Amino acid sequence: MPGRFPSEWLDELIQRADAVSIISAYTPLKKNGSKYWGLCPFHGEKTASFTVDPAKKLYYCFGCKAGGNLISFIREMEHVSFNDACKYLADLEHLPLPQMIEDPAYQKRKQLRDRLYECNREAARFYHENLFKPEGAESLQYLKRRGVDDAVIRRFGLGASSSRWDDLLNHLTGLGFTPEEMHQAGLIVIKEAEPATATSPAKPRRMFDMFRGRAMFPIIDQYGHVLGFGGRILGKGEPKYLNTSDTPIFNKRLGVYAANLLKKERNLDRVILVEGYMDVIALSQFGVHGVVATLGTALTPEQAQLLHRFAPKVYLSYDGDKAGQHAILRGLDILQQAGVPARVLDFPDGLDPDEFMRRDGPEAFEKLPVLTPETYRMRRLRDNYDLTTQEGKTEYAKACAPILRSLDPLDLENKLTELSVQTGFSREVLLSQLEMTAPTPAAPGRMGFPTKPRTSLSRPRTGASTDVASPVRTQEMILSILSTAQVPQTDAVTADDFTDPFLQELFLGISQGRSPSSLISALEDPEDAQRAARILMSPPARDTNELLQMLQECQKQLVRTRLENNLKEVTQALKSCAPEEKPGYMERFQELMREINRLQT
Repeated sequence: MPGRFPSEWLDELIQRADAVSIISAYTPLKKNGSKYWGLCPFHGEKTASFTVDPAKKLYYCFGCKAGGNLISFIREMEHVSFNDACKYLADLEHLPLPQMIEDPAYQKRKQLRDRLYECNREAARFYHENLFKPEGAESLQYLKRRGVDDAVIRRFGLGASSSRWDDLLNHLTGLGFTPEEMHQAGLIVIKEAEPATATSPAKPRRMFDMFRGRAMFPIIDQYGHVLGFGGRILGKGEPKYLNTSDTPIFNKRLGVYAANLLKKERNLDRVILVEGYMDVIALSQFGVHGVVATLGTALTPEQAQLLHRFAPKVYLSYDGDKAGQHAILRGLDILQQAGVPARVLDFPDGLDPDEFMRRDGPEAFEKLPVLTPETYRMRRLRDNYDLTTQEGKTEYAKACAPILRSLDPLDLENKLTELSVQTGFSREVLLSQLEMTAPTPAAPGRMGFPTKPRTSLSRPRTGASTDVASPVRTQEMILSILSTAQVPQTDAVTADDFTDPFLQELFLGISQGRSPSSLISALEDPEDAQRAARILMSPPARDTNELLQMLQECQKQLVRTRLENNLKEVTQALKSCAPEEKPGYMERFQELMREINRLQT
């Protein structure tokens, strides 16, 4: 029965899983737009009609109508139960299972995770209180020098670890935590006892704090759990930043710094990804929203998918030095592979975001050029060639060809003009170079992809109403739009607007903040799951503004439907009403007609 696992655990399982990687093990997929397409593994076909939404972790076949989330997919492909499908995915993602009859060790694992969360939470409180004590004076002075005020300190829960060896150890021991729990949380180091040897005496067991003499940055996930810490050294010592190692509750590849704040910032058009904790804090204190940082590692596919849950685009905003520029190029590759639209904020003079904000301020930040991946890649390529020589211009033009092939016609025209000015080659010559270096088309075979993705959701034309076939279709479109979490829910749409009880139930779930995948997991009927997958697949839209336009058109259609239904009732009443009631019905009839005509203008 669905619901056997906690919804939070199911959400975490689906969040960790890479839908494209898992499903492509059963059928090859090819990116087309924001989705991936392939031949349906559930029925024979020669033209691809099977699509995967990597952000929502949903699949749907427009041929055989099969659809659902990753759990549904594994159930169908492996012919296993819901429980076994969850086990299969959990094993792939190394995620402990919730309590099940077949898993008697669950309670022990759950208790350990809960204790580690609690241990980290108490450590975060201890460090935060330390910041305003004599032992945290140096950390507080450091933060103040960086322009961090008390409100920002509280918002990020910043703290300080003293230079003594066992302050946190003694504090947590007093709260009842064992050394083993602190060690598993990554808060203390344990050096086991060593027996005496012929050349050295016996060494007793030693325990000491992991973080000493550092400004402390708690790492909190989107559920509010303190997973670990980053600590910046204030005096001499290495490393400059020390991060919690992987623990039973923390994997630095899966999360980002400030994810807890990101979850509160609804309707973001983009997430800004920076390199360091202080970059996040600097941009945040100047009023920039939606800023996060990776956790001491390069951007990972898991982090890319996590960020895409909160916004349609990711802006890479790394340091202006060579290492930062290389990290941007790598990040663009990761985001492209994950199907996440990306842009680059290119900081001048080799500055990092923190330095730039303190030097030039928020107004200058808002004026920074936002570069497309192609523009940025061409800019970095240009640094490798001497464009004062003909040879350099020729090699640069050749190197740009693979980048230009990925552009649509309008962007290609702009880039060809730019490249022509830089190299002196004509547009026609550059186009010829593109054709010469184009990859050889794949031989006809099993894979066949439509020029335009098939979709049951139509994009509204500018100035035109949403192309819908029925009121139910309008209601489905609204659910698809709202499930993206990119547009705000409005009082103009209520549960009463959904005439189908099934659609009404989906609306209520979305209104409660449940993910599309968790809604599907709660459906017992496979046909309901297939229908929900079709409805909740992301609608075709270029950006949040287009989604808002689509929602507004759907809202107009809802209002029009209400008015038309009221008009039918008034028309029917006019046929049988008493003579003295007729003027009132006629006035209502005219009022409804005026409102309908207003909507059509």
